[in-house]
Amino acid sequence: MRNVLIGITGAIAAYKTCELIRQFKHTGDQVKVVITENTLQFLGKKTLETLSGNIVYLDQFREKGSTEHISLVDWADVFVVAPASANTISKIADGIADNLMTSVACAYLGHKKPFVVVPSMNTGMWENDIVQENLKKLENAGVYIIEPEYGFLACGVEGKGKMPEPSKIYKETLEFLAKKLPLTGKKIVITAGGTKEYIDPVRYITNASSGKMGLALAESAHKLGADVTLVSTFSHNAPYKVLEVASACDMLDVVKAEFENSDYLIMAAAVADYRIENPKTQKITKENNETLRLELVKNPDILKSIAENKKLNQKVIGFCLATENLLECAKSKLEAKKCDFIVANEAEKSLGKDDTEIYIISKSDETKHFENISKKQAAVKILELLYD
Repeated sequence: MRNVLIGITGAIAAYKTCELIRQFKHTGDQVKVVITENTLQFLGKKTLETLSGNIVYLDQFREKGSTEHISLVDWADVFVVAPASANTISKIADGIADNLMTSVACAYLGHKKPFVVVPSMNTGMWENDIVQENLKKLENAGVYIIEPEYGFLACGVEGKGKMPEPSKIYKETLEFLAKKLPLTGKKIVITAGGTKEYIDPVRYITNASSGKMGLALAESAHKLGADVTLVSTFSHNAPYKVLEVASACDMLDVVKAEFENSDYLIMAAAVADYRIENPKTQKITKENNETLRLELVKNPDILKSIAENKKLNQKVIGFCLATENLLECAKSKLEAKKCDFIVANEAEKSLGKDDTEIYIISKSDETKHFENISKKQAAVKILELLYD
């Protein structure tokens, strides 16, 4: 599932974009729409809100202190402007940000995220040398241009300038994303959740991990084009491979097998350090048992086992959760486990929460610190280690 931001400018072909929205929604994508004032000459807000399932964004300063041009950029995985008028194309190319649409575009180009522009205009405007120069500027900045087609235009002229059919725009956008996304062609294994060490068939020892960080990593890696395998201690429906496990030993077996032909491993799961030595095959009852003594034995160290035996082209990222001396613990773990990076976070600021604070430490002792960020934002920062 992608977050698709669709921009619609004031061109007669705007009505076609309704079908483009429908196609993205039909395949499970989330869609938000940003328009210019002139768009309302051709389409009503209510139509676009009904099709997208979200409010339509138009006003630059809808609320006091609003920074929607930034929040929309952060939200979107791809920005598609269709139709793109000569006016809006020229503004974007020259860095003009005088409305919400162009402000979003200006910030989007700065973030170098996937950007698609679909020009639609009169033939004379299309053949204008200045317009062509502006399109070339956008191409040089990494924007993918889907050129207009030859046909009979609304103005009564026959020539080039007709917006392609939504099915073509949809197809070319997906093809562009497949090439543009930085983790395309890479296989990544991600673990999530707290392992369960069974005492008997109905009871187990576990921890307070929510699995939110692992899920955020899997979702973000998938959106970045990776072939994702999520090894999780809970069930999860996703458009990528999910393998459910329970104990640390189960997780080791699955991770070892999956990582054999993968490029990266991110161990975000909270793996129990100990397991029950002799779990009971039947439910333990409290009758005639005033006390219950459990013998624990140390679990295998998944992170160390995998990192010590990884191939030269493979990378392993570990996590370190601590309640005190966080950085010291993390650096010690990084060296002992022989992983490429360690992500350190404090239990109080992370466990079960949607936001977090992390330190990313490399083998060369370079440390990056990110605080007061969502786990989705943290996932993006962590995954950047794999392609920067």
